[in-house]
Amino acid sequence: MAKGENVSHTPAGKLLKPPEPSFTKPPHQTVLDQKLSICSKLCFAIGGAPNQVAGSATAFFLQIYLLDVAQINPFQASMVLFIGKSWGAVSDPVVGFFITKSKWTRIGRLMPWMVGCTPFVVVSYFYLWFVPPFTNGRFVWYLGFYCLYQTLITCFHVPYSALTMFLSTDQKERDSATAYRMTLEVLGTLVGAAIQGQIVASAHTLKNCPQHNMSVSHLGNGSGAEIVKRIVHSQDFLSHAKEMYMIAAGVIGGVFLICTVVMFLGVKERDDPYISKTEKQIPFHKGFILVMRHGPYLTLTAAFLFISVAIQLVQSNFVLFCTHAVDLRDHFQNIVLTILVSAVVSIPLWQWFLERFGKKKAAFCGITWIMPFTVMLVFIPNLVVAYVVAVSSGLSVAASLLLPWSMLPDVVDDFRLANPYCKGYEAIFYSFYVFFTKFAAGISLGVSTLCLEFAGYDTGACRQPDQVAYTLKLLIGAAPVAFIVTGLLILLLYPISEDVRLRNKLCLEELRKQSGISSRTLEDLSNP
Repeated sequence: MAKGENVSHTPAGKLLKPPEPSFTKPPHQTVLDQKLSICSKLCFAIGGAPNQVAGSATAFFLQIYLLDVAQINPFQASMVLFIGKSWGAVSDPVVGFFITKSKWTRIGRLMPWMVGCTPFVVVSYFYLWFVPPFTNGRFVWYLGFYCLYQTLITCFHVPYSALTMFLSTDQKERDSATAYRMTLEVLGTLVGAAIQGQIVASAHTLKNCPQHNMSVSHLGNGSGAEIVKRIVHSQDFLSHAKEMYMIAAGVIGGVFLICTVVMFLGVKERDDPYISKTEKQIPFHKGFILVMRHGPYLTLTAAFLFISVAIQLVQSNFVLFCTHAVDLRDHFQNIVLTILVSAVVSIPLWQWFLERFGKKKAAFCGITWIMPFTVMLVFIPNLVVAYVVAVSSGLSVAASLLLPWSMLPDVVDDFRLANPYCKGYEAIFYSFYVFFTKFAAGISLGVSTLCLEFAGYDTGACRQPDQVAYTLKLLIGAAPVAFIVTGLLILLLYPISEDVRLRNKLCLEELRKQSGISSRTLEDLSNP
């Protein structure tokens, strides 16, 4: 407590005295008024689940869908994934810019964005999983709808991420809400993989494959009657697969609508009760420059950029890996579910760990778990090892989801103390964080799919060349480990320790206390 008593006498404390502010919110409102009910936290968390439901389905299944069901070639699939992700990345700061210009409405400044874009997100998502009747223009079809979906989901996700700062001014309440959110988002990832995996699993099982490859290059290996039989079998399989993917898309679209309605009814968006009228909105370009000069933000973003690329590589290639590299195609959906169940169960564990030992230690302990086990699966590819790897990987997936979103509000608070008379910066922080991670993920997805093209991936074939299996092992094992090690080395430089976080909390409380006193003084002077 000695530290807290002396905060206002430091040079940093002198910066916290605003000159004669006039306030828009009642001065008697205290931090106690910012406590969140369990119902509010749950509704907030439920609002983020549909993004993860849809994101999980696309992360695990979009690549194999484009290759084996839509049957576009690997180069075109890599372009769809890369351009779509890159487009989504570019749209993040654009949406962030428009959010900073948004006016406050009766339901808030961020909520109209989320509610308004939801119906369009559902429509674009459905058509992303629809196979058009023509073949020559399928690349353009999927590229267009994937870019549209990425734009619309950005209009939902950026304001939803920034909403954390408008739930409460209390760090503990924000951390608690973030833990609820991450638990429900991991559960959403589980639901998305379960819905998509269980519905479409029948489209990828070995029983749909004859003894020889069904690819065109192998159809000439039998008699005319055998070739006709295989073509008919292939067409029946494709019709069944298309139908299953459309059903899964419809179910996930319904989940998206329901969760958004729950969030709208149960969450109240609040502004900071002590923001002064003298605080001016940051122009977007100046806000961008200030944010990009803030060291803790750059360090955190760079570290989790590499870590998220590693997780994305594992997610996007895992189904292909199980199908074509280790002969686990009949078990992949259950292995994916095991990963996500482990992640859901371990979220409370990591929340307790970060509160007990600190967020930086939690990041190192949580994310390093995945490295030895993914390598083990590459070298010991049997079913028992696969399930062991799934459980351990779930621990790292949970940590990689929880930690960055729990640490970002601390960075925003640190920025707030360094720039005490600025506001409107929250969307810039969150939108550019998502921009960098999406852009890096787009590059990694595009490059990984191109690697499959160079390895000789045969679109529509049940069995792939040995070079494809070897490439998939590299994409699941060596590449993610290299990215995770790089990210953790950068994270060593992250400067906001638990002591710094506590100091920032005390400084912000002092700022609000001084603001409240100044406001009451102004009211007394205006009402003699």
